[in-house]
Amino acid sequence: MYRSPLTADDFHPETRSFFKGRRVALFGGSGFIGSHVVEHLIALGASPIVLSRQDQPAFLQAAGENVEIIRGDISDYSTTVSVAKKASVVLNLAAAVAGIEWNASHPASMFMTNMELFFNAVRASAEAGVERFLATSSACVYPRHCSVPTPESEGFLDQPEPTNAGYGWAKRMEEFVGQSAILEYGLSVAIARPYNAYGPRDDFDLSTSHVLPALIRKAIESPDGRFKVWGDGSHSRSFLYVDDFARGLLEVTARAPDGVAINIGSSQETTIFEAATLIAKVVGEIKRAEIIPIFDPQGLTGQPRRASDTRLAEELIGYRSRVGFEDGIRKTIEWYLS
Repeated sequence: MYRSPLTADDFHPETRSFFKGRRVALFGGSGFIGSHVVEHLIALGASPIVLSRQDQPAFLQAAGENVEIIRGDISDYSTTVSVAKKASVVLNLAAAVAGIEWNASHPASMFMTNMELFFNAVRASAEAGVERFLATSSACVYPRHCSVPTPESEGFLDQPEPTNAGYGWAKRMEEFVGQSAILEYGLSVAIARPYNAYGPRDDFDLSTSHVLPALIRKAIESPDGRFKVWGDGSHSRSFLYVDDFARGLLEVTARAPDGVAINIGSSQETTIFEAATLIAKVVGEIKRAEIIPIFDPQGLTGQPRRASDTRLAEELIGYRSRVGFEDGIRKTIEWYLS
């Protein structure tokens, strides 16, 4: 069972002070990202409350009795309000997410579902009178043609990347609604714009997974040592290990100015060729076999380049990613094989 190695000392002193002793409600707190955030909150001395459709979410087993789990769904507004009223801080991590193929073919579903979830979360938080609300946006707000590394100022430039249009527009609108809630309701809203997360507990279902877990699974399960990679490998991403991702969300919540979107990403830009080659190397070492990525130039690839401009995060909240890409990939593969 994976447990985050982070302790309270890994966070800024102001963040430790902000969360210590607080009751924190999480919508979307039992999944890949949320379960790591819960563990970090416990390390910070907070009391997490998770709204979950399951009585005993598998990813929260490590948290034990330190987390309160309330059975319910964020789509039920009355339940969402009742959970928000139990806390002084609400972290909205609830989102409909999927891989590029699903995103590209279901733009309406991705937009509407994400907006419905967010509307309930922000309305409930305003009605409950919480002291702080986190809107978790995404680097998918950025257009296909933008500066690389991309500064926050380009978040509403042109249209979002077409293959992620539904999700990208939803995240843009979530930022707008969050900023509007500051003006209309007096709600204190932090906005995080995270990049591509990966790590233990990720989604490894090939029909819905993102690129790294898909490549890891295909490399491990390939019967002849060869695994297919969509595209020619030239596309790049700013991959962020899940512990860095979760830590960034909490630093933004505790310390960011109201309504200011902040990139949470790695300054390391990695091509898909580099990622696939590294995965092949690590899996090959473990299996003691030759593992070879086979690139398909006709495959669906999405935005050509994506990399995070981290200057604002460093300036406003002192945030930098810490886990290097190779180290993170090794940890992820070891977890998956365990």
